[in-house]
Amino acid sequence: ETRLNSVSFQVGRTGSITPVANLTPVQLAGTIVKRASLHNEGIIESLDLHIGDQVYVEKGGEIIPKIVGVNKEARTEALGEKVSFIKLCPECGTELVRVEGEAAHYCPNDVGCPPQIKGRIEHFVTRRAMNINLGPETIEDLYNAGLVHDTADLYTLRIADLVRLERWADTSARNLMKSLEQSKQVPFARVLYGLG
Repeated sequence: ETRLNSVSFQVGRTGSITPVANLTPVQLAGTIVKRASLHNEGIIESLDLHIGDQVYVEKGGEIIPKIVGVNKEARTEALGEKVSFIKLCPECGTELVRVEGEAAHYCPNDVGCPPQIKGRIEHFVTRRAMNINLGPETIEDLYNAGLVHDTADLYTLRIADLVRLERWADTSARNLMKSLEQSKQVPFARVLYGLG
């Protein structure tokens, strides 16, 4: 049992919105848990969550923390704000949509929502896809510098652009160029996977 301090909403590469409970740290099955997935609006409603509630947390499949209940007897007169699902994307402000019959809400702004764009690039460069030597922090830097807005922009990068960025030297820029060149040889199935 631990306290629900707040709920944040994360935007995935497909635009799906995932609510995440931010908890007072608690020991659970050998690890300290500070966050737990709330999955979707239906789960939030079924739990009748309020900020400040004492909640029961367990690990689903022994791995992913999730809230399974609320200790309603622990509620006081000073009941916190009821948790409700957001209506607008927390990153770009676009009105969320929910496809009938699906549990998830989505941000439809796939060309202008930063976490979706960066998430697609992160997926594209993974070992199972194009195997390009780039990590999330570097993708964030390239995006913030205006050098990449989609996966195709990776192939327009130049050494001169990269060495102007903080923490980039000629060697690291050349290594990225080599990695990009090698990615052009991956089998089509991996390209398709990389495009998501």
